[in-house]
Amino acid sequence: MSEYFSLSDCDVIGFDLDHTLCRYHLKETSRLIYESFTRYLVEHKDYDKDLLILTPASWDFCFKGLVVDLEDGNLVKLAEDGTVLRATHGTNNLRTEEIIKHYGSKREWKNFNSLNTSFTKSTKYYFYDNYFDLPGALLCGRVVDMLRKTCFFLFACPSEDAGWYFPSVKRDPGRYLQPCSESVKTWLRSMKSAGKVLLLITSSHSDYCRLICDHILGKDWEELFDIIITNALKPGFFSLVPQQRPFRTLVNDVEESDGLPSLDKPGWYSQGNWPHLHQLLKTMTGKPEPKVVYFGDSMRSDMFPASTFGKWETVMIVEEMEGEGVPRCDAAKTNEAQAPSAPSEQWGSYFVDAHKSGEGDEESQKLTWCCHSIHKYSTMAIPSVESIADLPLDYKFPRFCPNKPCTTGYYPRPPDSLLKKFQSQSS
Repeated sequence: MSEYFSLSDCDVIGFDLDHTLCRYHLKETSRLIYESFTRYLVEHKDYDKDLLILTPASWDFCFKGLVVDLEDGNLVKLAEDGTVLRATHGTNNLRTEEIIKHYGSKREWKNFNSLNTSFTKSTKYYFYDNYFDLPGALLCGRVVDMLRKTCFFLFACPSEDAGWYFPSVKRDPGRYLQPCSESVKTWLRSMKSAGKVLLLITSSHSDYCRLICDHILGKDWEELFDIIITNALKPGFFSLVPQQRPFRTLVNDVEESDGLPSLDKPGWYSQGNWPHLHQLLKTMTGKPEPKVVYFGDSMRSDMFPASTFGKWETVMIVEEMEGEGVPRCDAAKTNEAQAPSAPSEQWGSYFVDAHKSGEGDEESQKLTWCCHSIHKYSTMAIPSVESIADLPLDYKFPRFCPNKPCTTGYYPRPPDSLLKKFQSQSS
């Protein structure tokens, strides 16, 4: 395999929507999601009203990559080998001796192998994988603090004007969504003009997808994509066979009850599966094995299944890079400060963290499990699509390679913590 990756070598270029093509105003969106969850619990499940009270410092707890242990109410940050780097009970930090009491002298989290090899959901734990999840992590921690039952919360994009989230975004999309820059729109058009097949594959429902894309790309956004797939229910889109997850057509945003036996032509579809899409892409490109790259922000829903089952190239959007010295391009700049993608005082770096087994032991720097997973299942990582939109399609990006330094594969440059780790190893 080449040490470099180029979009010009790809026949098909696919995108996730939320937190990939569409960047959110994270502070506003996180607040809305948290309030939506909490109001439901307070108004319908008789939870304590104090859950509704947050301070600005509360948001520091929101950290992508945490795992909640549903058996004891602990939230843990894991190293690449499953070692517990940091942990809290609820939102309260556990000291080193408390971590050792819970997880033994080697600080091994017992469910790591299950999570690390499949990324599937479990009744024993939940992995907070994306920005939609993070307010749920905060709420889970605060519920544990209040000595209520241990719980976790999932976010799913609604398909109707119900609850608080969807109506709020629909009423004021500019408050929550960041429009794509003109450079991104030009970039998408240039790829299509170059003969690339463009895909949009999102687990959001069709009405929510349309709302977002109308705002971030303009009313003519459908012309940018050859195939649009909504309610894709990733990662099942990649891992399930066609009989389990057939494609369905849509009529006024309502799925037809009968699944399609195959995918015969470009268009807008719902649900679906990778094998049927692969057959259509072979027809559209005229190649027996078209080369596909997929941009996404989720390890569980995008990177792992697309690379493992689809054998696609994958580009991971890692906004945390911008919190560690990687400049945010002008087109993507906002006035947000201390967004959830910034480094956390409580949890540290998303990429690297210090580790020691016990009192008096020498401290070592370890890659986090999230960072290791990026290197393993992604071709490369970027902070946003804006960061590469002005580059020529034949630009050659260094790709992640097992025999290359841990700093290789990040564009435009590695995050500070990885640079420091590499420099300390080299000195």
